[in-house]
Amino acid sequence: MRARATLFLSCALLGLQALPAAAQDITPSAPLPQSLAEDRAPPPDPRGTFTFSIENDMFGGSDRYYTNGFQFAWRSPSADLPGPLAWMNDRLDWLMGPGSLRWGAALGQSLYTPQDTQTTQPSRLDRPYAAYLYGALSLNRSTELTSTLAELQLGVVGPSALGEFVQNNYHDLINVHQVNGWKTQLKDEPAVTALLERKWRLPLGEVAGMQVEAIPVLAASLGNVQAYGAAGGLFRIGQGLEADFGPPRIRPALAGSHWIQPRQDFGWYVFAGAEGRAVARDIFLDGNSWRDSRSVDKRIFVGDLQAGVAVLWRGMRFAYTQVWRSEEFYGQQGVQSFGSLSVSFRF
Repeated sequence: MRARATLFLSCALLGLQALPAAAQDITPSAPLPQSLAEDRAPPPDPRGTFTFSIENDMFGGSDRYYTNGFQFAWRSPSADLPGPLAWMNDRLDWLMGPGSLRWGAALGQSLYTPQDTQTTQPSRLDRPYAAYLYGALSLNRSTELTSTLAELQLGVVGPSALGEFVQNNYHDLINVHQVNGWKTQLKDEPAVTALLERKWRLPLGEVAGMQVEAIPVLAASLGNVQAYGAAGGLFRIGQGLEADFGPPRIRPALAGSHWIQPRQDFGWYVFAGAEGRAVARDIFLDGNSWRDSRSVDKRIFVGDLQAGVAVLWRGMRFAYTQVWRSEEFYGQQGVQSFGSLSVSFRF
């Protein structure tokens, strides 16, 4: 099983390198809207986008497994890069392809717990407690029909990620019982993850004055936190779809774009999508890389289904996504459901 996951990950990386040229040959079955008839750089964007995202299993009616995540993210105007990022951009030119260039920064935290959070000694067959605190730098190149993202995350997994502090203080605030097993969480470990992702916008025409499009996605992640290859797609119908590539998500996920560049004051869309991942490593299930810790037997193949709605109004985007994630380890009791809420502002 591990060999098959590694092969899938290698194929995904090769595909991401080869597909910029192949994308030029994609022809949707329906005529393209005039604004997207030719793939080209979008109009210059003089404003950046700030996004706050929160994901919680409370929206799915539970308190277990992937229990909470938040992220603050900034995407720059399409302008010149700071010196270190300009150096990185030059080195990645062969991989990123053409497009309008943005850089980004983010700060986030993700928390994971077992099903039973009352006992001080959870079952060793259940998911370990784990927290991940990280910062990220990213480069994004986009045309009217493509988007390519390269991201580097640096952070820490373990007590220094402040999972117990955040969860139990929040539970005190909302008058919910304390979570008692954090003393068994994964140990401190420096965390490094590199991510590459490519999306293609495929306009499918119009229905009753509403735009319809599909967005296929390929992604690959490497690092001691998570290593996987992913493939999926998003289907959208609404108005003003050219403003983004879908709503943002906290990875691993079928994520859209943190930036927005609307061409009109009001837009909206409903969407549904699916993503499959072949997982070679997941520290939150496999345990610490170089130290003894709790762990479970992970499933190699994991899938997400999601659906939701986004509204864009005067340079703001409000989006909600409901996610259903397949079992991630042997012994997990059923599919997990959680929600993702994001708010974006241009300034």
